[in-house]
Amino acid sequence: MRPSMYQWLLIALINIPLTSHGQQKGHLTPELLWQMGRVSLEDVSPDGQWVLYGITYYDIQANKGNTDLYLIAANGADKGQPRRLTHTPASEANARFHPDGHHIGYLYQGQFWVMDLNTLQAKKISEQPMEGFMWSPDGQQVLYIAEVQYDATISDRYPDLPKAQAYIIDDLMYRHWDRWEDGKYRNIFIAQFDGSRLTDAKNIMNEPYDSPMQPFGGMEQIAWSPKGHLIAYTCKKMKGKAYATSTNSEIYLYNLATGQTRNLSEGLEGYDMEPTFSPDGRYLAWNSMATDGYESDRNRIFILDLRNGNRWEMTEGLDMNANHPHWAADGQGIYFTSERGATNHIYFVDFRKGGKLRQLTGGHYNYYDFIVRPDYLIARRCSMSEPHELYRVVLDTGRPNAITFTNKAILDTIAMGRVQKKWVGTTDGKKMLVWVIYPPDFDPNKCYPALLYCQGGPQSTVSQFWSYRWNFQLMAAHGYIVVAPNRRGLPGFGREWNDAIAGDWGGQAMRDLLSAIDTLKQEPFIDSTRLAAVGASFGGYSVYWLAGHHQKRFKAFIAHAGLFNLESWYGTTEELFFANHDLGGPYWQKPTPETYMTDSPHRFAHNWDTPILIIHGGKDFRVPEAEGMQAFQVAQLKGIPSRLLYFPNENHWIRSPQNSLLWHRVFFDWLDQWLK
Repeated sequence: MRPSMYQWLLIALINIPLTSHGQQKGHLTPELLWQMGRVSLEDVSPDGQWVLYGITYYDIQANKGNTDLYLIAANGADKGQPRRLTHTPASEANARFHPDGHHIGYLYQGQFWVMDLNTLQAKKISEQPMEGFMWSPDGQQVLYIAEVQYDATISDRYPDLPKAQAYIIDDLMYRHWDRWEDGKYRNIFIAQFDGSRLTDAKNIMNEPYDSPMQPFGGMEQIAWSPKGHLIAYTCKKMKGKAYATSTNSEIYLYNLATGQTRNLSEGLEGYDMEPTFSPDGRYLAWNSMATDGYESDRNRIFILDLRNGNRWEMTEGLDMNANHPHWAADGQGIYFTSERGATNHIYFVDFRKGGKLRQLTGGHYNYYDFIVRPDYLIARRCSMSEPHELYRVVLDTGRPNAITFTNKAILDTIAMGRVQKKWVGTTDGKKMLVWVIYPPDFDPNKCYPALLYCQGGPQSTVSQFWSYRWNFQLMAAHGYIVVAPNRRGLPGFGREWNDAIAGDWGGQAMRDLLSAIDTLKQEPFIDSTRLAAVGASFGGYSVYWLAGHHQKRFKAFIAHAGLFNLESWYGTTEELFFANHDLGGPYWQKPTPETYMTDSPHRFAHNWDTPILIIHGGKDFRVPEAEGMQAFQVAQLKGIPSRLLYFPNENHWIRSPQNSLLWHRVFFDWLDQWLK
């Protein structure tokens, strides 16, 4: 499809230099954030020469985004000039090279299409709605994910009431994150592919369970063996209360010849995910957590010898997570990512050197999904000052080279603030890493207001992430110094640091937050009378807790999706394994876990006296909307300046462009009102 005149004009504008030599650069704005293209890594061609990736652009007026597919040379020879493959009204997703290297498959509007890369002609192969797919190693079969209705609907039960809208609920997990349970489950299908159509589709599960697991699981939870006769997949074959209180997912192996399925991770009690076959098909590796019910346990890598059944932990003794395992092309080692020291990097365990661990990438960056080839890998990378782009990383040296420059034209017009790593002493005599982000035109002789950023999770690193909402450079561009501590409970600093928060939400973690701001506010360029605390999820909880304990430190608060009353939250959240682990169980048990008395922000609301902005989404089932409404009601009844920003159609995050712009405007309006 040829670009329209409007699209040609947009392309031309993007390629015009927006600043001339010596011209002062501008500052980052929410509108510029939403103009940026968001890069996704899709696949690398079988011969290793080409990278298939997606770019999502958002139309503010239409209030939606669209993803198109691109092809670029893996060696960087294209110098950031990709070949555009699609230009359609809706998004393409889950794109993969066919094993012949001359075709790609992808999903368009939930249906399976195949494109000839020589002609760029695309053909719809199936009308079957799909949520993901992968090719068999020989390209003659397709594995795909489709929903199957197993449970009776209201119409099934009462056919004479076709317009009734209700749920009949007899067990837990009747809703999950932002989706009500509708009796449909993701199952895995295998179909024959003859080049023009899919035939003889077969459901290899035929069970009312999800694979990939809802809501965040993708095709990384499924693997096809190199010889094409085995499928490994992730599934938690539980329902109701058992599902709500357990993280014990398993790795299952399906034999295409016999139709038999067996559990490979039996006896491993926590999350088991992301199976991957060695290149020769002899071994299977996957991620595994040890503790049932602990979603932030150390992520280990287990390996199973499929010939003799021996199983062992490859990462035994490592005091760090090992996420997303990928085999080396020769099968002599495994690559993985890990949070370490507030950055996310790629590591390699070399079997030829006795399992020696090597850090492949470095610097103040985060590396995310990656694809390994014999001499290099392609990875998606970002930092607090750079949105995601694709990099080629040479395996023997770890040297990265950018191969995409999606947002260069915009970034060249923006001045970014300095990002500084500082170590701050804590109240128990330890050292805590704190990121400090300065305004782009920072003058040490001036005095600036500062924001204490409270991280969510609670076990989620304050790393070199690039966010389209909690963007530190955007806050700094607005004239604020951002103080972002890696408080107790965050990964990347050893298991003791990570695990310390369970059962102690209002304890050392909160003292760490206060240590960070109390130390930084001593700097002559920070105005200690103009401080605010902001955060979402557990960060929102932190703001509510600080509101009852801060002793006049802060002039304003902003809490998004925060937990206010731990008892009411326990009674309405859906993934109870998280609440049971971190709070010690339900509030009605005897003896009552102490955390309900000492750590619930609502018990200290009598101390509230500071202006607060509360933000919540109506489809947030992890931290239901009543948490924000309770907090707002307290502030209103106490006569505290307060505002509730409520998004009825958003979940735990803010996803639509116009809602996000509104979020930013209200966010900065509130801060400016009380700090400037």
